[in-house]
Amino acid sequence: MKNDISRNIKTMKTTLIFFSFVAVIMSACGSKEEGSIESLIAQGDLAAIREKKNEISERQKALEKEIALLDSVISARDTNKKLPLVTAFQAEKQNFDHYIELQGDVTTKQNVLIYPEVAGTLVRVYVKKGDRVSKGQLLATIDDGGMNSQLQQMKTQLALAKTTYERQERLWGQKIGSEIQYLQAKTTYEAQENTVQQMQSQLGKYSMRAPFSGVIDDVIKDQGTVVSPGGPGSEVFRIVNLSNMYIEVPVPETYIADITPGKNVKVFFPVLNETVESRVRQTGNFINPDNRSFMVEIPVPNKNGTIKPNLTAKVQINDYKNDEAILIPQSVISENADGDQYVFLARNADSENVALATKTVIETGKTQGDYVEVLAGISNGDNVIKEGARSVKDGQNVKILKQ
Repeated sequence: MKNDISRNIKTMKTTLIFFSFVAVIMSACGSKEEGSIESLIAQGDLAAIREKKNEISERQKALEKEIALLDSVISARDTNKKLPLVTAFQAEKQNFDHYIELQGDVTTKQNVLIYPEVAGTLVRVYVKKGDRVSKGQLLATIDDGGMNSQLQQMKTQLALAKTTYERQERLWGQKIGSEIQYLQAKTTYEAQENTVQQMQSQLGKYSMRAPFSGVIDDVIKDQGTVVSPGGPGSEVFRIVNLSNMYIEVPVPETYIADITPGKNVKVFFPVLNETVESRVRQTGNFINPDNRSFMVEIPVPNKNGTIKPNLTAKVQINDYKNDEAILIPQSVISENADGDQYVFLARNADSENVALATKTVIETGKTQGDYVEVLAGISNGDNVIKEGARSVKDGQNVKILKQ
């Protein structure tokens, strides 16, 4: 029924326009009868010509009003008029993990230089650069200057002292001999034992051993070099444990309540193009007054040994989590003159996907990439206008395209 009315109105409009223009043309092109335009022009009466022009102008204005009235009726009743085309997506609750991005360098607590404890010639080096060693493994020996021979003599004397003491002990147990002889033998044995232990301890300093398991990163002194204990320049080896790596990252103090031990961390190494998963192991208890930050320690698994000390890393630390967050693209959000952020929702969609565009002010939370968390203004299941959101108006009917 509505379609028939619309077609009738269109027909009436077309007919009225047609006859009006025919009348104007006939009046302009007719014979030079009295009162016609040609006759008025031929007569040259300017007042009459102006009066004729005013008459035609009034008829034109009347026609324009009638045409405008017909247009408004057609617009109100035409169900087939063109609507703005938009796309929409349904807002749904989902898990949201927010990360802060920082930068740090890889380090290790087991990266040390090994110095000699005594002076002497480096008579033997047992390892080379790149060798993996175990804790306590012998790395090099230094000339002991005959101390080992002295130790052997002391051990011989110790054996004799031990035999004498044990014999005196048996005799004293049988009440044979004097007590002073027993005590002297015991004292001699214990003193000799202590002497041997001290000599062994002293001789052990001529053997350089690995303080922990790791990799020999550098052999600084060659075999045959004279070495001595001291400061810089006297080191012999550098040993590194690549399995106990970690990253120290300065974190702004504003995150001190959000970043705690156990938080998830993503570590990306640009040089290696590699990402590893980890967790915060320790957070500092001191705020650096220079940059208002605290230190966070993150262990780094290094199964392949490709991660080296001082390697630069980009760190993403999880500071916020919401299991029922509503996320929308930043591109659909607009802002008014008052600074309020808003989106358009497509409400009351019919069977032909025609809906009403409704302007809705929202409250946003954290941003991650191209998406924003919505704290208020959008509910689970709402249809948010995406493409075409910048061109629609509040209260306007729109056509939702199927995707």
